[in-house]
Amino acid sequence: MNKPTAGDPGPEPFDPGPEPFQVEAARLAGELPTAPPDPSEGAEARGTSAPKEWWDDPNMPWRHKPTRSDLACMGWIGFMGLFGLAMLPLRGWLLGLNPSLLVALTGSRSGSAALGALASVGDYLAWWWPMLAGSLMSIKLDWVFWWAGKLWGRGMIEVWAGRSDRAARNFARAERVAQKFGVFGMFIAYVPIPLPLMQVIFVLAGASGWSWKKFMALDFVASTVWLIAYFLLGWAVGEPAVELLKGYAKIANYVAIGLVVLVIGTTIWNGRKRKS
Repeated sequence: MNKPTAGDPGPEPFDPGPEPFQVEAARLAGELPTAPPDPSEGAEARGTSAPKEWWDDPNMPWRHKPTRSDLACMGWIGFMGLFGLAMLPLRGWLLGLNPSLLVALTGSRSGSAALGALASVGDYLAWWWPMLAGSLMSIKLDWVFWWAGKLWGRGMIEVWAGRSDRAARNFARAERVAQKFGVFGMFIAYVPIPLPLMQVIFVLAGASGWSWKKFMALDFVASTVWLIAYFLLGWAVGEPAVELLKGYAKIANYVAIGLVVLVIGTTIWNGRKRKS
């Protein structure tokens, strides 16, 4: 064993460090941190935050990472908007040239009134088959709104209402109507007034836990009742409505062209508005 030489201080004494109770006392006194620092706290102090996920947006109806069903339903809602715009010129054209085909393809209520007027003067006797087909075709996409309510509750209504103050007021009124009439709201949904009754009532039906079968059955009955009502209205007017249809048929092509221009212009305008 080597002995220390003159001037050699020798080995440093062993320092065991603070006793465990001293460490704990220092922690309780606030002299030591209780947990490792959170990196996000530093980001907040610097005025920054972690980037949000693409789906974490108040303009979306969901409040979670969207599932495949969420994305599919949103896709169907977008398709409905595009389909409705694309059908406007066809509706305008068929109303003057072939009301029965218009009713059979779209379930048009104005077409049903025209069909009733034609039937009243004997111009179209086989009116029952376009009416039956129209009852089915008029509800062909209504299940999408029901599905939105089932997935997101009032989420889609909040998205629509958030577009403007006027939209918020209109959707609030529509919700009050839906809550007042309950199941009978399915019949009120087809009332031709400037309120989004149909969308709100259908979404709330899904949010309220209605089954798909119950919703579609009531929707079919309500649609059929309203188509028959418009048909009888046209029947009651009779000859004057037929003469009006004949006059409209002469300009139906121009109306269709005008609607095509309107659809294209609206699409371009909305696209520029979203970019700005």
